[in-house]
Amino acid sequence: MPGNRHHADNSNGESGSFARMGMNYNEFRSAAQEIVDYVINYHQSLEGKQAFPSVKPGFLRELLPWNPPEHGGQWEDLLEDFDKIIMKGMTHWHSSNFFAYLPTGNSYPSLLATMLVDGCGSLAFSWATSPACTELETLMLDWLAKAMNLPACFIHEGVGPGCGVILGSCSEGTLMTLLSARNNALKQLSSIYPDVAQHELASRLVAYTSEYSHSSVERASLLGFTKLHKVPVDKIVSMRGEALQRAIKEDKKAGKFPFYVCATLGTTSCVSFDNLDEIGQVCQEENVFWLHVDASYAGGSFICPEFRRHMKGIEYADSITCNPQKCLMINPQFSVLWVKDRKRYSEPFKVDPSYVRHDEEDVVIDYRHMGVGFGRRFRSLKPWFVFRLIGIEGLRHRVREDVKMAKLFESLVNTDDRFEVVFPVELGVVCFRLIIYKDDTKKSNMINRQLLKQIKDSKDVFLISSEVEETFFLRLCTGFNACNENAIHNCWNVILKHTDLIL
Repeated sequence: MPGNRHHADNSNGESGSFARMGMNYNEFRSAAQEIVDYVINYHQSLEGKQAFPSVKPGFLRELLPWNPPEHGGQWEDLLEDFDKIIMKGMTHWHSSNFFAYLPTGNSYPSLLATMLVDGCGSLAFSWATSPACTELETLMLDWLAKAMNLPACFIHEGVGPGCGVILGSCSEGTLMTLLSARNNALKQLSSIYPDVAQHELASRLVAYTSEYSHSSVERASLLGFTKLHKVPVDKIVSMRGEALQRAIKEDKKAGKFPFYVCATLGTTSCVSFDNLDEIGQVCQEENVFWLHVDASYAGGSFICPEFRRHMKGIEYADSITCNPQKCLMINPQFSVLWVKDRKRYSEPFKVDPSYVRHDEEDVVIDYRHMGVGFGRRFRSLKPWFVFRLIGIEGLRHRVREDVKMAKLFESLVNTDDRFEVVFPVELGVVCFRLIIYKDDTKKSNMINRQLLKQIKDSKDVFLISSEVEETFFLRLCTGFNACNENAIHNCWNVILKHTDLIL
């Protein structure tokens, strides 16, 4: 029978329950050491590694069987297949030639925590299921909130009823806050308009965000069945209070109910910042039910005092999302949502079947009420390890080094009058383009698309593009583990080489 080989070998003193784990102790110990060595060797190989793989869609089905194996095989064969087959199609996000998207964090302390979390295998959907998981999560998000200098109302031990929760992504945080705002708004509107059917009230709800907020805001509005009003931005791609107020008044005149505003601190397209201070004041004046702040990328930088000017007005927020997995050396998935009032946030989603109730539920946080999923991993161990072994000052140094690399690339772009930096370099992203056809938008976009295609096809480095107000540009992001001065200079030389080829 399959698996009998493990039950038959108890020479190491293993009980039957551990033999059910697919390996005996010694096999696991040996394989784990090989994995550690493999990971170390992998990280040491990232200098100069091709970032995007040379594969076509469907490559994996040609290399692996279409049906699962009936019997277990050997560990050595599996590791060899991983190296030869899976790695063949991997995008190496920490390669010295990877400058796309936004960074993903990683560090040995975070990886060690991940091993322990997966090894323990506990699920922390309530305090009773794993007290350490719940309490460490609460404490770690208090630590992070203090490091970012967030208002005390978001800190569990602070003056307000708020707290933080770890989610799988900031997209989940945006969806949850929109749904919470929607439920709270409908409850209040039903008391004001008792003779109006709830579906009619729901059809008149309107949410607001910038034209250049993350696509997850639009997706949240689709999932929440609410109208989304995209507010125009100013010349620095910032949503301003005046434009938001104009949009709100326009919708109120049409009989709509403004209930939710999402402001962005560090847009994905060009790292622009909405004017949170103005937006917060407008939300108060217009009695908007909920102001959410998406600080997915920029939030981590607020551990550095010099970047906190971007979050002026944060005290107006009802909730804040941040992605420490982007720049604070914590590997995915690790996103954070802070709410000013956790009961107001979670009450619409509270479901309490008898099989999860426990004696302490009135005095502790049960995180099952605060996210989409029921089961929850022990993800707070990762920031604990990172904070303990690297420290906040070490993380500040990493953020500043990432910005330093972006500033270096900006200086290189400024040495060539064929190029321009399109937007101010605030953090670790540089938006740039060829300007030989600057007065002809169509031709300018065409030549920049051609340059990007040339670079992508070569696979010398991995860059992506973005587009704002019909202007197409290339976009370089720093913050990956192998990103250093040599990598930045190499990237610029690659860009110059391909520029010469197309001109």
